Amino acid sequence: MSEFLQQCRTVVGGQNVLTGEADMAGYVTEWRRRLAGRALAVVRPGSTEEVASIVRLCNTHRVPVVPQGGNTGLVLGSVPDDSGTAIVLSLNRMNKVRAVDQINNTITVEAGCILAQVQAVATECNRLFPLSLAAEGSCTIGGNLSTNAGGTAVLRYGNTRDLCLGLEVVTPQGEIWNGLRGLRKDNTGYDLRDLYIGAEGTLGVITAAVMKLFPQPKARLTALAAMQTPAAALTLLSMAQSTCGAALTGFELMSRFCLELVARHFPQLPMPFADPYPQYVLLELSDSESEEHAMAMFEGLITRALEEDVIQDAVVASSLAQSKSLWNLREHIPMAQMEEGLNIKHDISVPISRIGDFIEQTDRLLQKHYPGSRPVNFGHLGDGNLHYNLSPAVAASDRDFLENVHAVNQLVHDSVHKFGGSISAEHGLGAQKREEIRQYKSPVEMKLMESIKQALDPLNLMNPGKVL
Repeated sequence: MSEFLQQCRTVVGGQNVLTGEADMAGYVTEWRRRLAGRALAVVRPGSTEEVASIVRLCNTHRVPVVPQGGNTGLVLGSVPDDSGTAIVLSLNRMNKVRAVDQINNTITVEAGCILAQVQAVATECNRLFPLSLAAEGSCTIGGNLSTNAGGTAVLRYGNTRDLCLGLEVVTPQGEIWNGLRGLRKDNTGYDLRDLYIGAEGTLGVITAAVMKLFPQPKARLTALAAMQTPAAALTLLSMAQSTCGAALTGFELMSRFCLELVARHFPQLPMPFADPYPQYVLLELSDSESEEHAMAMFEGLITRALEEDVIQDAVVASSLAQSKSLWNLREHIPMAQMEEGLNIKHDISVPISRIGDFIEQTDRLLQKHYPGSRPVNFGHLGDGNLHYNLSPAVAASDRDFLENVHAVNQLVHDSVHKFGGSISAEHGLGAQKREEIRQYKSPVEMKLMESIKQALDPLNLMNPGKVL
């Protein structure tokens, strides 16, 4: 492979072909550092043309390609296996904002742009790019598109797929498809854009995208409501949607145990209520009229919910600092769970109307089979996406508990399937759920997916072993 690597160096420069173990370590190790693969090299192109040239070389030499953005994925989708035969194609040098069209409300960015960078550029232009994730300081637009990332604003603005109008893609043969059209209507054949979004780099390499922008809201208000059950949270959601309409941009469910973990591991974060409640919902309004109008909607909603005994208490942030404080509680849950110890994570979705029953029945099953285990339930209730995680019983060993990971996953995912849901809501399948998904998708669906993969990537060089 020395000839192949030398040709790669000719294309991207010697300093952008990494082969030393220490240099490659951060690229081959998954985000939680539980698993590390091996790579022939890490190649860092600086342009779409360089990506195409590298992919053509890989095609000629039959070298597998693992496209990578910020490497913040959670399902082993952005790291190589342990064979050492693949290159990691890192797009982090491709981080230019190519254009902003304020009239068309679009921004054209390269795949290596950090999400927070895109948000900041939009803000400078008095626009909003609404995609918001916990990893927004390190994840990239290319990765967001490849996994069809969700986040906290899906309720109002949709997933990453809904925010994308056009793509630039390098095919497995090293050709460049320029689909960077900022059109909201384009019925001229198969929607290739949607084919590549969510494909996790298995059909081609996304190199740039045209993303939607929105007017900056005149006001953003946040509230935290306390209630007894997830069913009550669903009632509040229905009330909020009827009262606030499209102004409701965030609706996050958090269990009591979630906030207990945050309080334990981040005691500097103030808890808003003196007494604990079984469930909490974090609501956000983004109003295009005025702060007074948004506050009137919030006050009307909270008053009605209290009067009808849907919620037991609530606090509305009266300043940006208070709003940030409430969001900090939600955003620190994953970190608090990490501090608590090893755990088993699930990124699932079920129809919104069935979430309460799903939580109740699945919690009961877990207690029957794993007494004392502690569910850490939180997520985007407004769009049906839960991070349904499980920590071991207090007296249990983390390592012993993780020996049950496959059985726990089977129990949870069988329950998800029973309720008509999906075992991956926003993280993707990667290598971690590649085999498991066959239990829940029909043979017809799997055959269609395999046919698409075979047609576009007949040599199986694009992120092999992921998704399929």
